[in-house]
Amino acid sequence: MDVPAIFQSSTNAAPAFWLIADQLNTRNETERLAYIRTGFPPGWVKAVRTAFQLSNSQLERLLNASMSTLERRLKERRPLDIVSSERLDRIASLAVRAAEVFNDQQTAQHWIISPNRALNDQTPITLCETDIGALQARRVLAALEHGGVV
Repeated sequence: MDVPAIFQSSTNAAPAFWLIADQLNTRNETERLAYIRTGFPPGWVKAVRTAFQLSNSQLERLLNASMSTLERRLKERRPLDIVSSERLDRIASLAVRAAEVFNDQQTAQHWIISPNRALNDQTPITLCETDIGALQARRVLAALEHGGVV
């Protein structure tokens, strides 16, 4: 299946992801919850897709939405649902933390999409489908930050 034109890469989408992630990181939990409930802008899907080089099936599974639903939301400028928004929030939070640990956004991007032995050979981004999975990925980052073996 081809990537829909509205979700194809652009040179601005990966840097846009980091602006979004940094912006979310400055909000407190109450503000983030309100934003999740309101729904994230559908354009954020493109930023995440490009930053982490996600396929259609990866994107659908990660955001719990079909490509047709994501396309429709973008065309109609309707916000994402609460599930997709919360997952995007988890990804952004994990990405910012990884960039802090590695002192580099590109290294963080690579870590997030790479299978990790300490995570049962799963990628940290796929673990962001659940809160428990995201916490596991954060624990691995904490171990890496403090020189622990993972």
